[in-house]
Amino acid sequence: MATIAEKILGAKSGKGQPATAGEIVECEIDYIMVNDITGVPAFEVLDELGREAELKRERVVVVQDHYVPNKDVASAEQAKALRRYAQRYRIPHYYEIGRGGVCHQVMIEDGFVAPGRLIIGADSHTCSYGALGAFATGVGSTEAAAAMATGRLWFKVPETQKFVIHGTLPRYVMGKDIILHIIGDIGVSGSLYKAQEFYGSAIERLSLSDRITISNMAIEAGGKAGIIPPDAQVFEYLAGRVRGEYTPVYADGKDADYEAIFEYDAAEIPPTVAKPPLPENTVPARDLDVPIEQAYLGSCTNGRIEDLRVAASILRGKKVHPGVRMIVVPASEQVFRQAIEEGLIQTFMQAGAFVCGATCGACLGGHMGVLAAGERCISSTNRNFIGRMGHKDSDVYLANPAVVAASAITGRITDPTELDRQV
Repeated sequence: MATIAEKILGAKSGKGQPATAGEIVECEIDYIMVNDITGVPAFEVLDELGREAELKRERVVVVQDHYVPNKDVASAEQAKALRRYAQRYRIPHYYEIGRGGVCHQVMIEDGFVAPGRLIIGADSHTCSYGALGAFATGVGSTEAAAAMATGRLWFKVPETQKFVIHGTLPRYVMGKDIILHIIGDIGVSGSLYKAQEFYGSAIERLSLSDRITISNMAIEAGGKAGIIPPDAQVFEYLAGRVRGEYTPVYADGKDADYEAIFEYDAAEIPPTVAKPPLPENTVPARDLDVPIEQAYLGSCTNGRIEDLRVAASILRGKKVHPGVRMIVVPASEQVFRQAIEEGLIQTFMQAGAFVCGATCGACLGGHMGVLAAGERCISSTNRNFIGRMGHKDSDVYLANPAVVAASAITGRITDPTELDRQV
């Protein structure tokens, strides 16, 4: 019996039946996303292919997000080149700075993502879209160009692992902690070229935002996709938002052929931190007492309105530690506007945080939050590799928005429940 990945890839290949793990299939792609780093080389390959007349432009989404606002002449020239390609190829779904945001958030909130769809993106965290029941995965710029030209791409059908999280999460524990806990258990290669499916009462109670966080970090365990079966919450979110029709896809229950099944008790998952240099180096936040120089809240992993609300609730009436700089970056212009309307931005600024418009800059060590040698950052992002946010001798600790906010206040990595005890 089939998994979600097998069913979606089978349907998109035109087989009329589920594909099987290990099979090579050529599939019709629903949408192809590129950003300012990956888009220019993709369009250069498209030039070489000479297939402009066949370009599936309605399926192409172009987002300026990684090096915007441009930090130097090189990034300005890169953005200019992408802008010109979008104009030349008449791409209708083009998002300029100030009118979009981080690519993965834009794809979801602007209705490109829906259950049962097959979406590729020239960015590894494209797997985020699995939170809405899609099969979504990152590809290279060359593959993206081929899909733009033909509307199709080949896949090796992945085996699927099933993750079941039972019960109720403790206070201040979020989707970020669930996925860090899983990666800490199976390791950064634990799902290598496998699809992940997530189930259980804890997952069902999560907000869509927290589900996106989980799917976003499937790649940090080597996963090809991270999929959560769509439910009423997803359908409600998509109502009036989604582009076109969609058909939800579900696995064949307990009869689906899973490569492995992992089960966890939600009550045993604490606010969790991943120490450098890998997301698998997880420990409870309460076990750390590491001084920090920077606290970063944002990114495609944890820059949604729900994340900002959590952090603001902890910071309200308090101040960022004098030895810490806190940077807050909403994941999209829509999120930024909503945060302004809800008074969250005022809360951050009153606490002494720096707030800016949507950009990926700091997450990849590009700009607006780069670390110097010896500095440590508690970050709501998804990677803590050597040099990820700046100097090779800087350190990045991954955590949820509550831990980031609490740590910004105390000046050291802090379990937010510690602040509750101080009240």
